[in-house]
Amino acid sequence: MKTFFSEEHRRHFPQAELSGGEFVTPYERPSRVEYVLGRLKERGLTDIVDPGAPDMDAIRALCTPDYLEFLETAWDEWKAAGMAGEIIAASFPARRMQMSRPPRNIDGKAGYYALASETAITGGTWAATLSSAASAQAAQAHVAAGARAAFALCRPPGHHATADMYGGYCFINNAALVAEAFRRDGAGRVAVLDIDFHHGNGTQDIFYDRGDVFFASLHGAPEDAFPYFLGFADETGAGAGEGATVNYPMLPGTAYGPWAKALDDAIARIRAFGAEALVVSLGVDAYKDDPISFFKLDSPDFMDAGRRIGRLGLPSVFCMEGGYAIEAVGINTVNVLEGFLDA
Repeated sequence: MKTFFSEEHRRHFPQAELSGGEFVTPYERPSRVEYVLGRLKERGLTDIVDPGAPDMDAIRALCTPDYLEFLETAWDEWKAAGMAGEIIAASFPARRMQMSRPPRNIDGKAGYYALASETAITGGTWAATLSSAASAQAAQAHVAAGARAAFALCRPPGHHATADMYGGYCFINNAALVAEAFRRDGAGRVAVLDIDFHHGNGTQDIFYDRGDVFFASLHGAPEDAFPYFLGFADETGAGAGEGATVNYPMLPGTAYGPWAKALDDAIARIRAFGAEALVVSLGVDAYKDDPISFFKLDSPDFMDAGRRIGRLGLPSVFCMEGGYAIEAVGINTVNVLEGFLDA
């Protein structure tokens, strides 16, 4: 399996994240990638290539123009306004506030386009975000050309990003880019399977009213876990997309048995949907020792999950999402990939 990865990801390294009422080193940091790369090489998965430049037309088709302009210019506006630190959203349009008029002030703009305040923007965020999107796009092109599967080692991740909002460490939705590319390349129906501990709210939002892209997410119950306000079981799609979204919210302490049962149900639904290509939002933060999650999967469980996904027999792209138990993130990620290849 070929891996697509860009060294440009290093340009996004915020120095602080607001967590538990204090500033900490971000859980989503460059060293995560180093552990994944190291494990890939240990296991002989050494076909690792740079993705090249992103397809900006596809990114523009996915995201709103004003949002992309914000991402591209936010840092320069922030510095021009005399701000000394990194961009961290502080003011948000809440209930009964005006939602249709973006502020002129960059501090207000950040809150307008953010869905959470843990995600900072730095001088290198835009370049890193584009390189992450390019990795996803190159992986899809490789599979569309005939490969069974490819791994996009994306950083920053993407599944929390909507067409016009960032947060949850995500800026552009890589899984959505891949799904749209499969559709453009002729797949009549595409499935996105999100196994990250946190609900893929951005992916759901993008495809919620469409019947050509099926979305399934296994995640911590939103009453207990970020992103809190989406991912309930009764969210099943709207309009043409009714029935094309399925959520599996699970309680604190969920072990592999019930998690795997949900995975099997999602796989059965993907098969029944008639998907011709698969996108896997590959988060491994369902791991038992993850610092910001509460499931109890162990490393061998990820290998078994990969096998189950592989039995679908679909052309597949894996997009890296979460996983914050740093020393285990490489083992767990590669276990999924090896399990898939072993199916």
